[in-house]
Amino acid sequence: MNRKLRIVVLLSCGVVMAAGLAVAAGGGDYQPAALGQLPQAAPAELTPDGNYGGGAYPLYPPELAAGEGKVEVEGYCSVCHSTRYITMQPPLPAGAWDATVHKMQKAYGATIPDAAAAKIISYLHTHYTPETRKQ
Repeated sequence: MNRKLRIVVLLSCGVVMAAGLAVAAGGGDYQPAALGQLPQAAPAELTPDGNYGGGAYPLYPPELAAGEGKVEVEGYCSVCHSTRYITMQPPLPAGAWDATVHKMQKAYGATIPDAAAAKIISYLHTHYTPETRKQ
């Protein structure tokens, strides 16, 4: 039984070595002379009626509503995220804004003093709740 196992192992090694030699001998030709010699697909023809351009992604921050607390929102909230996070939210109820600001302080470690947090919450209540959101 031991002899059969040795024969199988030796034959397997021989097959693997033969395959390796075959790949090495007939492998790809990656010499500099072969660069650019591979056939490439022709580029697609552009039609005159198509729109092939696009504008750049707007990187400017959205304008927040003017009011008491806007400076605090821009100063403290923008440390971690864009003001776009505020303007892209659906209008949240006042309690949801309270919870969000406190979550930023406690769960995410935002270093917002309590006085500034109160101003931020008041600002968000004034401008970004379903009752007060400007259309």
